[in-house]
Amino acid sequence: MSGPLIVLVGPMGSGKSTVGELLAERLKVPFRDTDSDVVAAEGREISDIFVEDGEDRFRALERAAVHAAVAEHHGVLALGGGAVLDDSTRALLSGLPVVYLSLDVEEAVRRTGLNQARPLLAVNPRRQWRELMEARRPLYIEVARAVVATDDRTPEEVADAILDALELKDQS
Repeated sequence: MSGPLIVLVGPMGSGKSTVGELLAERLKVPFRDTDSDVVAAEGREISDIFVEDGEDRFRALERAAVHAAVAEHHGVLALGGGAVLDDSTRALLSGLPVVYLSLDVEEAVRRTGLNQARPLLAVNPRRQWRELMEARRPLYIEVARAVVATDDRTPEEVADAILDALELKDQS
């Protein structure tokens, strides 16, 4: 098989990194996070890239990181929350085992506080999160082979649901 075994998409706080690491451990494959790839390549945090270079520059870096990871990585891959905004990224994800991790705003608030270094949520975080989700939800659904709700579930329960949805339970 070429490309990632599992690709996780979804909004901030949905558990892509936590669940991704757990899945990788269970499947005995490596885990990779494209946000971490961007941070490592740039030597600075995503919030700093947004402030210093703007969202367009970050999105270009993110697109390059996603395309490289899909080409090179054969484990569990977590994409940044906005990666699906790019047409070429959505095309690249077509046919891959993509899972959309969904959650509602109250769960996002509980998990992230929506007060951390989240450049797109600087003012009125709850309203901005809802607006981001209205724009992104159809894109997450478009690329996803499966949708797994993460509300009121432990990372282990989410991982189990992903393995079931992708029929990978026997491999873990």
